[in-house]
Amino acid sequence: MVSRVIPVNTFDLVIFGATGDLSRRKLLPALFRRMLDGQMPKEARVVGVARSSMSSSDFQQFVCDALEEFEPEAKNHPDVLQEFLAALDYLVVDVKGDDGWEELKGKLRSDTVRAFYLSVGPALFGEIASRLHQHGIASPDSRIVVEKPLGHDLESAIALNTQLGACFDEHQVYRIDHYLGKETVQNLMAIRFANALFEPLWNCQHIDHVQITVAESISVEGRGGYYDKSGALRDMVQNHMMQLLCLTAMEPPAKFNADFVRDEKLKVIRALEPLRVENTVRGQYRNGRDTASYIEHAENPESKTESFVALKVDIENWRWAGTPFYLRTGKRLRARMSEIVVVFKAPPHAIFPDMEQMGSNELVIRLQPDEGITLSMTIKEPGPGGMRLKEVPLDMSFAEALGEGHNAPDAYERLIMDVIRGDQTLFMRGDELEEAWAWVDPIIAKWAESSARPKPYDAGSSGPEDALALLHKDGRKWRGIKS
Repeated sequence: MVSRVIPVNTFDLVIFGATGDLSRRKLLPALFRRMLDGQMPKEARVVGVARSSMSSSDFQQFVCDALEEFEPEAKNHPDVLQEFLAALDYLVVDVKGDDGWEELKGKLRSDTVRAFYLSVGPALFGEIASRLHQHGIASPDSRIVVEKPLGHDLESAIALNTQLGACFDEHQVYRIDHYLGKETVQNLMAIRFANALFEPLWNCQHIDHVQITVAESISVEGRGGYYDKSGALRDMVQNHMMQLLCLTAMEPPAKFNADFVRDEKLKVIRALEPLRVENTVRGQYRNGRDTASYIEHAENPESKTESFVALKVDIENWRWAGTPFYLRTGKRLRARMSEIVVVFKAPPHAIFPDMEQMGSNELVIRLQPDEGITLSMTIKEPGPGGMRLKEVPLDMSFAEALGEGHNAPDAYERLIMDVIRGDQTLFMRGDELEEAWAWVDPIIAKWAESSARPKPYDAGSSGPEDALALLHKDGRKWRGIKS
């Protein structure tokens, strides 16, 4: 079967913060891979903007070095590499002043899509948006892309939306969450809405509970000062995990387009029952054999900021009443692993002797590191001697199912091209962002009022014991965190 790739029109993409880490590691390699696959038009241009003083040729060498480090395949395609480098330009622009803006305006074509990627600190989002508007650089067909953190609380999220809304219409604003660009996350929608097998079972009548885990093995070393002002709830739950929750729980949209999908996600957030403190667990990693503790990395002995959080979440609607969603995420855990686990209810009557000992059917959607889908089934163990039951996985790894030559595109490859196409399906809408903050703000306030400190957990473990108890008291248990 030949895959169908929707072409994109030619474009001018301006990357603010073009010499930063995100641009070097993700954005520029993603654009090169799109050109390598023939999806980036030859007439497309990428203008890097930053404070560093360098010429366009210096910037091209900077990009070449970045590709050598983060996209080794580039050296095997010298013709495409030269074509890509030729599409690059560079400008020094004072984002807080007037220098460079008119030069930027002069470099952009009037008959192409203009996209502005703000790979900078969120404090500059409003400033850049305003100057793009003031200098007449933002055309009616322009798009502006902003990265998290999108606010620190509801008040700041509203202020950010107001700043962006003063210069761009909502259909021009792309709030990027790279988790939504992952192939497996998009496959979650395909599994649910393109197959008659699962959707009739996708409700509280047949699903016992859902687990969503985003585990990271890295610590906060090197960014402890920033992280200590954020914490796991703000850093991961309010955005990434909220999106995974919404896609898992939402109703089928009438059509697969941006507003229909985002309308259904918004309904899920509005149906979330307010969090109770007893349904939350905060943790901080302590010293391990090869790492210092969180408070050492944060350089704050009095820190009450969580590096781990686990939540029991209830959705107050017809589909999910009585079916809890358990969320957990943390730093310095046993392994890097992200997955959604849908645990189905046991059969209503056990007719085989071994059924009481068998686990429930589980649909496991692996987001990283090995993207794929596993469905656990109970079968008869081969051989004579009675009806002995055995649990086996129906396992589909993308790499195996689609062939070794298939490389799932990086999330940024998909999302950048969606920006150019004008497709907002995989991007957060302003009201969605505000409702997510409105849900997490009250529990953050209660934690701040409490004298209790986060529960300690060993670096390299699965988190604090209290997180295990969160499920144990309901007669359930977490799936293990493993590579």
